Amino acid sequence: MRILVTGGAGFIGSHLVDKLMANVHQMKRMRYISGQSQEWIGHPRFELIRHDVTEPLLVEVDCIYHLACPASPIFYKYNPVKLPFSQTRLQLRQNVIGTLNMLGLAKWVGVRILLTSTSEVYGDPLEHPQKEEYWGNVNPIGVRSCYDEGKRVAETLMFDYHRQHDIEIQIARIFNTYGPRMNIDDGHVVSYFVAQALR
Repeated sequence: MRILVTGGAGFIGSHLVDKLMANVHQMKRMRYISGQSQEWIGHPRFELIRHDVTEPLLVEVDCIYHLACPASPIFYKYNPVKLPFSQTRLQLRQNVIGTLNMLGLAKWVGVRILLTSTSEVYGDPLEHPQKEEYWGNVNPIGVRSCYDEGKRVAETLMFDYHRQHDIEIQIARIFNTYGPRMNIDDGHVVSYFVAQALR
């Protein structure tokens, strides 16, 4: 099986790549986009593709895991309007254009796509616990809104492609994840608590 993982060098993506590579008997080739990890380079079933998800990509794959997204709350607040490297622009481009490109690829090759999303799509929820049907209570103009809104748009695009093009989709709303390779200074609540406990 030829599996494409975007964001494969990120915190969650690198663990997914490791898990998939550990089960190489199920795979012909592994691809992932971007990143710094050198661990699998040279493996006969691994192919590193250095590619910006905001640009179209045409490759033959059997499955897509779309994890590419800068997800650090610290960076959402840092200089949000300075171009060309603003986090707002990067968030929206990767979440919206990147998702459109991966959906286009999924449509072109006729494969299933999984998008990693976040509990931030619920915003500051008025309902606890949140059901998947809950639409949320998001502040669209807040300091961190570029992340929330980018993921909400990405989820909308996934469902639009499913309805219009019958693409098989999956969305995983992952949040408060921690473990090895976690950036302890990225501004997430769990990493903040760990950092405070270690200091």
